[in-house]
This record gives sequence, structure tokens and C-alpha cells, in this order.
Amino acid sequence: MNCPKCNSEYILKNGRTRSGKQNFKCRDCGRQFVKTPRHQPISLATKELIDRLLLEKISLAGIVRATGVSERWLQYYVNKKLGAVKREVEVKSKNQGKLTIQCDEMRSFICRQ
Repeated sequence: MNCPKCNSEYILKNGRTRSGKQNFKCRDCGRQFVKTPRHQPISLATKELIDRLLLEKISLAGIVRATGVSERWLQYYVNKKLGAVKREVEVKSKNQGKLTIQCDEMRSFICRQ
């Protein structure tokens, strides 16, 4: 058995998970893992498909139905993609020339009867 992160063979048993599966720990990188995880990582092909569907402005619920990923993971993925986008907008000011302000006299009265 090899570590999923660094592919090292120096693996130690590290107790059990809450569900009773044997937990392992890599001696080189310190990563903890189980031999057969319940959830598999999302493949690169699925992520590319999700990117294309997002560019086509398909709804998140539609993407969840089409790809089979969880809605929670998809929202996390979209937020991560949005965080990577540069958020600077270049604003150019217009030359308006001389500014003229005019004032009027105005009086207001408040009376109580």
C-alpha cells in the first residue's frame, strides 16, 4: 500500500475511524488516510465538464444532475474559481472641465396651530 499524497511505502497503522475502518498514516508526509475511502475525488474530466457548463450559464442544480457531484461540493468549487478571478476594474475619470455651482435663497417656515 502506498500513500495517496506522496506515494511513499512507509505506512503505519493509526487507529480506526469513527465508522470502524482502519486508519493509516504516512511516515514521510504525515497524511492520514483509509485504504478504501467512501468518497472518491472528482476526476479532472468532470471538473472540465463543469467548467464548460458554467461558461454556458447552466444552473447549479442542472450541473449537479448532469455530473452527479454534490451541490455543496459544486458551490465550493464555484467559489474557489471565483476567488481566482482578478477583481480589479480599471476606472478612467472623464474631464468635465470647470465645475459651476449655483445657489438660490430658500426659506421655509414651520408653523404650529
